[in-house]
Amino acid sequence: MVLRQPPEWAPHEAVWIGFPSHADLWEDDLGPARDEVAAFARAVHADGAGEEVRLVAADEDAAAAARNLAPFATVLVEPFGDIWLRDTGPIILGRDGSRRAARFGFNGWGGKYELAGDDSIGARLAETIGLAPDAHDWILEGGAIDVDGTGLAVTTEQCLLNPNRNPGLDKAAIEARLAADLGIDRLLWLGEGLINDHTDGHVDNLARFVAEGVLAIPEPAAGDPNAAVYADAKARAEAFGVKVVPLPSPGRIERDGEIVPASHMNFYIGNAAVVVPLYGGASDTAAVAAVDALFPGRKAVGLRADHVLTGGGSFHCISQQVPK
Repeated sequence: MVLRQPPEWAPHEAVWIGFPSHADLWEDDLGPARDEVAAFARAVHADGAGEEVRLVAADEDAAAAARNLAPFATVLVEPFGDIWLRDTGPIILGRDGSRRAARFGFNGWGGKYELAGDDSIGARLAETIGLAPDAHDWILEGGAIDVDGTGLAVTTEQCLLNPNRNPGLDKAAIEARLAADLGIDRLLWLGEGLINDHTDGHVDNLARFVAEGVLAIPEPAAGDPNAAVYADAKARAEAFGVKVVPLPSPGRIERDGEIVPASHMNFYIGNAAVVVPLYGGASDTAAVAAVDALFPGRKAVGLRADHVLTGGGSFHCISQQVPK
């Protein structure tokens, strides 16, 4: 029996969410980022109508802050480098009541940010749900792929073919490993990811499955620095044969004069809510409405994510679901 990662819209037992813990990494953004993470957790929990939230804090001081801001959540203390559990946490596979955990190598997004604990947090989180993770001897971050649950996944060449991850592995070798390790038998290769994305083009900022064979891709805003990236992604997806639906792009978002990889695509699909990151731009209201229309039976909730973004990602990046 082939086990696969269920699509994110399949029922969840719980979700792990990384809680900002290290003042030296977050500096002035620590407090505001914690507030944004707590708001995200609250929306996912949905007063008990959503799913159990398990906030993961790196130490007892951070855990105390998490309990204060999110008393509805279970707080786990597990040392880590930073909060990006989509990439460092385990990928849980499941089918017909069986579950397994897959854990891959992690090298700080190609050697950029190698922090103590990030290479082992995945195994430790898997053990908290009674799973001994299957260790796979190549580099793969969870945000580098997105799946629709049928064996189809989407990724980018910029990330999975980057020599800073798995030098020597070509497309055929990566496809073979994804098939063997995650049950992925069809892989849609997009090209580049967003400008200045330190993950080297993670697909969860660019394109997301919203139903079987249906892929959401941003529609460029006026003067959008990622317009060519979006156009190429759409062309490749349509040529592959998936249905493409548009979502608004935030357009050009800068911090200290530099373009940042802000994206409404980094939404999290929970049991009751789909939480959409917002940045205070003209696209915010339209993005929430567009996501809401794609997920009948769930409520789209838009929340500001400016301070989480200073660390390099948003709500999807800091979370990893535990499928039922």
